[in-house]
Amino acid sequence: MVSGLESIQLATLILVVVAGFAAGWVDAVVGGGGLIQLPVMLLIPGISPVQALATNKMGSIFGTTTSAVTYYRRVRPDLRTAIPMAAIALVGSFGGAVLAATLPASVFKPIIVAALVAVALFTAFRPNVGELTKLRHNGHRHYVIASLIGAVIGFYDGMIGPGTGSFLIIALVSAMGYAFLEASAKAKIVNMATNAGALMFFLPHGSLLWGLGLVLGAANMAGGYLGARTAVSRGSKFIRIVFLVVVGALIIKLGSDVWQDVFA
Repeated sequence: MVSGLESIQLATLILVVVAGFAAGWVDAVVGGGGLIQLPVMLLIPGISPVQALATNKMGSIFGTTTSAVTYYRRVRPDLRTAIPMAAIALVGSFGGAVLAATLPASVFKPIIVAALVAVALFTAFRPNVGELTKLRHNGHRHYVIASLIGAVIGFYDGMIGPGTGSFLIIALVSAMGYAFLEASAKAKIVNMATNAGALMFFLPHGSLLWGLGLVLGAANMAGGYLGARTAVSRGSKFIRIVFLVVVGALIIKLGSDVWQDVFA
């Protein structure tokens, strides 16, 4: 079993812990913590991209589980919607991870950037969206749409990943009619499942660095707990502001990746 801590320097380990804590906080509030955590993982000398992705998922599942439990105790989201959605998202994430092994992420990044720009504009120019829960669908249709969201975004998380929590939140707000706070609570349950689905693919391949993953997980747990408590205490308006900041950062990051892919 490879721990990943054998040759890592103290300064690098501290950077990993700080990034893990910050990523856990951001993930708990609006998602998008991978923007912080994954680039730091890739800075570790000798780590391969697959090891970085797998260990990043291991750390993230600690944070998303902690924030999901914290949200559940304080917000009490409807599990009749969240659990089926999470189960389908887990399967979708596993399928996305399988496809990620054969197709480069650069194929999909321009589409993701366009979607993020649309999401940012929708949220910015409709300030009242997500303030209160006003469900758009009832009965069977409600659960079908929730399942479709889980399948599509779960697949995306397994294949590429950055911004999964943000996509979940905006889908639950815009397509389902949830307030930002309740959408965040449900998104954490689903995101926990998508992390698990990707890990199910990575585990048999021996890509996980267990020691490093546990350190990252502990930092994620602390950040996730604090982030969930902050979101619950500050409410939907606060989540909306942080959401727009994180989506803007995602657009800049993925947009620069697309630019480099095209003009490099």
